[in-house]
Amino acid sequence: MGVRRRGPAARFALARDGVRAYGLIAAMWVRSTMAYRASFVMTTLGHFAATGLDFVAVLLMFQHVETLGGFSLAEVAFLYGLSGAALGLADLAMGQMGRLGDKVRDGTLDTLLVRPAPVLAQVAADRFALRRLGRITQGLGVLTYAIVQLDLEWTPLKVLMVPLMVLSGGAIFAAVFVMGGAFQFWAQDAAEVQSAFTFGGNALLQYPPTVFAKDLVRGVTFVLPLAFVNWLPAMYVLGLPYPLGVPEWFAFLPPVVAVGFWVVAGLLWRVGLRSYRSTGS
Repeated sequence: MGVRRRGPAARFALARDGVRAYGLIAAMWVRSTMAYRASFVMTTLGHFAATGLDFVAVLLMFQHVETLGGFSLAEVAFLYGLSGAALGLADLAMGQMGRLGDKVRDGTLDTLLVRPAPVLAQVAADRFALRRLGRITQGLGVLTYAIVQLDLEWTPLKVLMVPLMVLSGGAIFAAVFVMGGAFQFWAQDAAEVQSAFTFGGNALLQYPPTVFAKDLVRGVTFVLPLAFVNWLPAMYVLGLPYPLGVPEWFAFLPPVVAVGFWVVAGLLWRVGLRSYRSTGS
């Protein structure tokens, strides 16, 4: 039997169906969450406070130093806010990908395969957790603080780059979530590996690239280019040199990197899904 190839129209229809299915499933979970408003408020505030502790650590650090790797508190807060808000968007949209290994292991993925909706949309929207807005709010709050404190000459291009960084960074992190989910088709207990590249990557990007070894900076620039979430474009906005001396136009590549990440993530997902074998339960 030959491999069935889809034309552009069929792929567009599949993507449209996936977005629609995702929206319907997420809306169902939002309605369920809003049935217990007090619980929703408390868990959201809990997420806000828990993520805020990371920035408290940054504030405590600056009680003892004036700069960190040549970056002021406002500049570090700028990096922190961009990365935190971007990860928050990705975690809200795709955070459930970490649970895919459980579905593969216990066979509940089989029920998703027989439904008339793309499996990726079903997995991503399952148990959609609106409480994760707390992480986004905290990241945007720190970002707002940084923008107010920074002494910069804000050109229209620099102003435009701030929301572009948040959205592109969110798309990059979301693609990494999908890649991690695809990996769980083969390694079913790989949720922690996925977290190492998403939440671990976020922890890395919250600090200036100048405090890390150049080999690590090269790795997150050219191998797993998480640096495009905030480091490279933020250096342009802040008017600071990047440690590797890359061309200035690298700062404008986050949307391109996000698209490339999603192409790779989509291919890995298709390969992983095709390799899935039911547990038979």
